[in-house]
Amino acid sequence: MNNLKLQEVYSDLTLFTTPDKFYLEPKNGNELVVIERMTEDISFYQNHRIIIPAASSRKDFCGFLGTIQLLSGSYLVIATQRELVGYLSGCAVWRLAKAELIPFRSSLNLSSEKQADNEVYLSMIEQVLATPFHYFCYDYDLTHSLQRLHDISPDFWEQSLCERADQRFVWNGYLLSPFLKTCKKFCLPLIHGFISINFCVVNGHSLNWIIISRRSVMRAGTRLFRRGIDREGNVANFVETEQIVEYQGDHASFVQIRGSIPLFWHQNPDLRLKPPPTMIDMDPQEQYNTCIKHIDELVTLYGKTVMVNLIDHKGAEGNMEKSFKNAVTAIAYPTIRYEPFDFHSECSKMRWDRLKILIDRLALDQDEMGFFLLLRDGTISSLQDGVFRTNCIDCLDRTNVVQSMLAHRNLEIVLRKLNILHQNQNLEFQYSFEVLFKNIWADNADIISTQYSGTGALKTDFTRTGKRTKSGVLRDGINSLTRYYKNNLTDGFRQDSIDLFLGYGKPITPLRVDKSWRYITYPSVLLVAVAMFVASAVFPSEYSTESLLFLLFWGSMVYATLHTIFKYGKEFVDRPRLTQS
Repeated sequence: MNNLKLQEVYSDLTLFTTPDKFYLEPKNGNELVVIERMTEDISFYQNHRIIIPAASSRKDFCGFLGTIQLLSGSYLVIATQRELVGYLSGCAVWRLAKAELIPFRSSLNLSSEKQADNEVYLSMIEQVLATPFHYFCYDYDLTHSLQRLHDISPDFWEQSLCERADQRFVWNGYLLSPFLKTCKKFCLPLIHGFISINFCVVNGHSLNWIIISRRSVMRAGTRLFRRGIDREGNVANFVETEQIVEYQGDHASFVQIRGSIPLFWHQNPDLRLKPPPTMIDMDPQEQYNTCIKHIDELVTLYGKTVMVNLIDHKGAEGNMEKSFKNAVTAIAYPTIRYEPFDFHSECSKMRWDRLKILIDRLALDQDEMGFFLLLRDGTISSLQDGVFRTNCIDCLDRTNVVQSMLAHRNLEIVLRKLNILHQNQNLEFQYSFEVLFKNIWADNADIISTQYSGTGALKTDFTRTGKRTKSGVLRDGINSLTRYYKNNLTDGFRQDSIDLFLGYGKPITPLRVDKSWRYITYPSVLLVAVAMFVASAVFPSEYSTESLLFLLFWGSMVYATLHTIFKYGKEFVDRPRLTQS
């Protein structure tokens, strides 16, 4: 990995604070950033001789993440705690454990309403930073795959770590934007997703096995408020997942991607358990043109793309499948192949062994696209020429199951290539590694799902154990109910948090939205009706005609109120306020 540089971003710094200035000074460098707290002017000094006032307060921190503008002014965002994940190509990879927001100036001049709104915005930023997980590295570019890092011009390496990063995956790019031109070694890029670095022994050989999932900032958001594609060709829940093997100086990499169906569609929450996904009524040519933008970018970045579509072939999902298939057929790219697989139908009654049918159908594509292999002497043995783009409706549960199976097949091929496995050996008989492999991929599913839907993934019992279990089905039911609650009643706040952090939404005031009279009236009536129904059912020592009539009346009130609430369901949903979905 000859192109890696040492200490590209400062890892340990001190923040000195006076009433009028912030001083950011690295412990292992002779540079200084000075920020005026009132004017927010930024000054950068090299080989400085500036004397920092002795009366200033000081705070040690481990990464400068940028600044963000809220109602009361700007806030400095710094990483104050980190946890070591492991070493990638000899470079330490860290997980963000704690971040702090420090105000530039006092907010005493705000009205009480604005002050309250500002506190809400602060909690939004804190929620994004606390959502598991954000990762960073001071001397390795986590935003690029190994192949991209070795397929770029020498000018690329003249740029700073943050400048040359793949901006699709830099989650604090908006926060760092004022500092990129001058304070390059201070700007620490964050990625959001999942990283697992594991020292393993397979067949008596020691190796590092690594999973990196990078969530895109384009059309980022929550499960039901960010679906489909936007007019720039970005899709919701786009994630690039890279599997890396490091063995005695050899480096192998295999990349897969997932993303929402690249058409205009929505699934707006309305208190129903599962609102049907619905195509947006528009000119079909506009649908195809936007889909082409998305496909063009995939082909440019990854080469041949096999689109694996795992949604149902009947009902609302069936209509989506037909629309997706028609779009790909109409586009007729020679470098695009569409592979539908009705996951729920094929694997019904827990026949998950039938997934092998799909993997067998994809085997030739996987063999043709290959994988990236950099040998210890610096020569490139092979390149990955193509990618699997897998999706279901959420691009979470079914998607992760299939991606883990493709990754398992790739890993067997890589380990045979590196002479770790003999040609007639299968990885599944390396029992201790198999347990690790399944659990790490299940952890990947849980984290990516938590970031998008608010809960862990479904179907991870299959990923962890290789079979579907009754306890797994029960856990999926609990997760589904939790998703229902969060997607309907808390995700508007979470969507606003993401939009504010990424710079897509700006602080507004008043933030409060006046609800219709139904918002208070019907839940209140429902609460009273349920209480009276329970009282009518429990308290009478013996049932009379009068008590049965009470029970019937309050039962009817519960039903009528619930029916009305669901009829006006959209009025009870917590919706985002800073942007449109």
